[in-house]
Amino acid sequence: MDRRTFAATAVAALAPVLASAAPAEAKDVTSSGPGHADRGAARLQREMRADLSAALDDADAARAVVPSIYDIGFTWEPPTVPLASIDFLVAYSFGNRAPAGGGDPAKVLYEPGPVNEALADTVARIRAKRSVPVYAQWEIAHFLTTKYRLSGVTSIEPVIAADGTITYLSTYGVAAQVLADRGKLPGGIGTAGVVGFRDHVKRCVETTRLAGMTTAAAPVGVTMPGTYDAQSGQAWTRRRDLYLVHDMSAQWQMLEQRLLAGES
Repeated sequence: MDRRTFAATAVAALAPVLASAAPAEAKDVTSSGPGHADRGAARLQREMRADLSAALDDADAARAVVPSIYDIGFTWEPPTVPLASIDFLVAYSFGNRAPAGGGDPAKVLYEPGPVNEALADTVARIRAKRSVPVYAQWEIAHFLTTKYRLSGVTSIEPVIAADGTITYLSTYGVAAQVLADRGKLPGGIGTAGVVGFRDHVKRCVETTRLAGMTTAAAPVGVTMPGTYDAQSGQAWTRRRDLYLVHDMSAQWQMLEQRLLAGES
């Protein structure tokens, strides 16, 4: 099959998959049975394997990498967990705004921005239904404590050096700090309910699990914010097309690290 024919086939096969993956609401993907979207996904992967086998002249390699290509490029719904099973929340920030008063951006905190306020709104809605501790990046924690006056919120702060230089934590860095705190509890780590921007939340769950909170998942039925901020201080969070490339790149790097670790 040539690439033009494959592209047309892939679009047709992918349509039902996108229809199921596009909503921002975290659905219970563990309980849904096989259906039209599943058949479309299987069909697309068959076509991908056939085309990649021909392109690489290596059916075994194609068979090995196509599941990852599909997962990273075409699967955007996170694993989910019932709200009643969550022991604590972890909320990951997305984007920011340049400091309102100007100054050296390396030493002046960025403003949290509207997307992180929307993420805080999401956390507050969950807390209204289930009172559990919250670990939130400082951009979200700011709104949880000032706008909602919530208690039980642990703010995950950036690292500030002696000279005032600010180092913002990566998604993994945030997860590692949460794990360090939860690991001290006599009852064990527990199950993390993950809150993140719509196109970020799947990777947030994967990263949280990778850090050691292996049962982490997004709360079922919670709608995650999905509106991009064109004025974000992080260029890759300003538009969806830019961010999707960024997120897929990060997922590939995570996969590479896992595969290399298996070879050591």
